[in-house]
Amino acid sequence: MSTVLRTVNRVLLGVVGLALVVVGGSVLAVGLGAPAPSWWIHDGRHDVLLDDAERTRWRDDGWWWPTVIAVLAVLVLLALWWLTAVLRRHRLREVLVDTGDGEGALLRGRALEGVLGGDAGELDGVAHAQVLLTGRPSAPKARVRLQLEPHVDPGTALDDLTAGALTHARNSAGLASLPAEVRLSGVKHRAERVS
Repeated sequence: MSTVLRTVNRVLLGVVGLALVVVGGSVLAVGLGAPAPSWWIHDGRHDVLLDDAERTRWRDDGWWWPTVIAVLAVLVLLALWWLTAVLRRHRLREVLVDTGDGEGALLRGRALEGVLGGDAGELDGVAHAQVLLTGRPSAPKARVRLQLEPHVDPGTALDDLTAGALTHARNSAGLASLPAEVRLSGVKHRAERVS
C-alpha cells in the first residue's frame, strides 16, 4: 500500500471514528437522560430525529430528491473506492537488482513474477502456479499459490519450490533473501463415467 494511500486511510478512519464516537456517545447520553449538549439539534430525550415539518419541508421542490440521491451516490462510490483501495493486494512494480558493480538496476515486478511462476509451474506434479510480488523494491516478498496433482506430496512440492524456483529467482535478482508465503491446494478433477 502506498504511503499516501496509507496516510489518507488512517486520517479518514480517524475522522470517521471520532465523529461516530462523538455523535453516538451524545445520542446515548441524551437517551439515558443526560442534558443535551449546546450543539445538539434536538431539545431532549423524547424529541424525534425528524418531525413532520422537517420531513416534508422540501417535498414540493424539484431539486431536493435528485440532490439527495446524487450526494448519496457520490458517498457510496467514494466508500467503494476506499474499500477496494484498502483491500486490493498491491503488486510490486519494480525490483531493485544488485548488478555487482555498486550500482543497481530495476527489474519489472511482473517479469520476475512470470519467470518465478513459470519455474514453479514446471515442477513435478504442479498443475498450476500463480505468483504475486509484494513488499519493497529492495526487499520483495513472494506470494505463491500452487495447485498440486493428487499424487504429489505437499512437503516434497514445497521443498522443490524452495530449492528450485525461489532459489533461482533470488540468485538471479541478486537478493539477500526472498521470503515467500506459499499456499498449496489440490486440483479438483471431475468424476468421469466409466462404461
